[in-house]
Amino acid sequence: MDELPIRDELRGKSPYGAPQLDVPVRLNTNENPYPLPEPLVQRIAERVTEAARHLNRYPDRDAVELRTALAGYLTRTAGHDVTAAQVWAANGSNEIIQQLLQTFGGPGRTALGFEPSYSMHALISRGTGTGWLSGPRNDDFTIDVEAAKTAIAEHRPDVVFVCSPNNPTGTAVEADTVLALYEAAQAAKPSLVVVDEAYGEFSHRPSLLPLIEGRPNLVLSRTMSKAFGAAGLRLGYLAADPAVVDAVQLVRLPYHLSSVTQATALAALEHTDTLLAYVEQLKGERDRLVTELRTIGCQVVASDANFVQFGLFDDAHAVWQSILDHGVLVRDNGVPGWLRVTAGTPAENDAFLDAVRAVCKERSLKENKR
Repeated sequence: MDELPIRDELRGKSPYGAPQLDVPVRLNTNENPYPLPEPLVQRIAERVTEAARHLNRYPDRDAVELRTALAGYLTRTAGHDVTAAQVWAANGSNEIIQQLLQTFGGPGRTALGFEPSYSMHALISRGTGTGWLSGPRNDDFTIDVEAAKTAIAEHRPDVVFVCSPNNPTGTAVEADTVLALYEAAQAAKPSLVVVDEAYGEFSHRPSLLPLIEGRPNLVLSRTMSKAFGAAGLRLGYLAADPAVVDAVQLVRLPYHLSSVTQATALAALEHTDTLLAYVEQLKGERDRLVTELRTIGCQVVASDANFVQFGLFDDAHAVWQSILDHGVLVRDNGVPGWLRVTAGTPAENDAFLDAVRAVCKERSLKENKR
């Protein structure tokens, strides 16, 4: 690759991806561990069968039926009325982020996020030729609001990313923090502020969706990969002022959402209540992981997501490998001293906790022998 004439900002970079290893328990990619219920599988088959009869034609370019259904879901569950004109859908929330950066970022422009956070914000920024700036966090992984406002005023970014709950730390962001950053961003440029709520359904706190009212440069991003247990579907969406929805259509590829994708997503939305019941189970398991890890002696960051960041280790990667040696795959995100585990089924979580207990005991014995 070194001999290829690729762009300078891509040289030496690695593609995004978590290890895909064949182990008994995989808790490293924040997937929903529960397969789709059989009635939903049957409904997907019905809708896809109907869509297959028309695959000789392009899909609905504007995905009007799907956007209407997504608007209804948000209105019912997130505490704020939105219309189809305020919603846009794409192939995963990553394509939503890409379209936003293609529209509002690009060469000569910059985006700012608060790291550690979702690494694709920086990767897609670089991929779209958008300069990337890393903003400050406190020691407890919350956003340092005053320092963030100073950074926004100094760098005047074109796009600001706020991840709530934050990945990989699980920390939620207060509405007052978002408002403070939004006001700072509007005073500096003005800039687009993107609130990434990929894990919003798992939070103890209400959605930040109502904040878009009267704020034309505020965007909320969501996904069906997590709460809907549909990571294989690749369906993400945003809610914003209708002008933002119109703007991103300037860069979207023609017929970017297939008929099969739209049909599958519509079927899943018909089973919202069943799928959200799984979310409640996972929230209980997440809270159990927090309690048990603290009992074992680990430090744990309070989580509003379907995963937990735990530590604090002198050599986090060595602990990651030791847990893997016990048949459980968790995530080493490169945050010094910390690892992340996804909330799985009760049996998977039991296996993980047993592995951590064993690893901690092994490490304690080694320390005592020194």
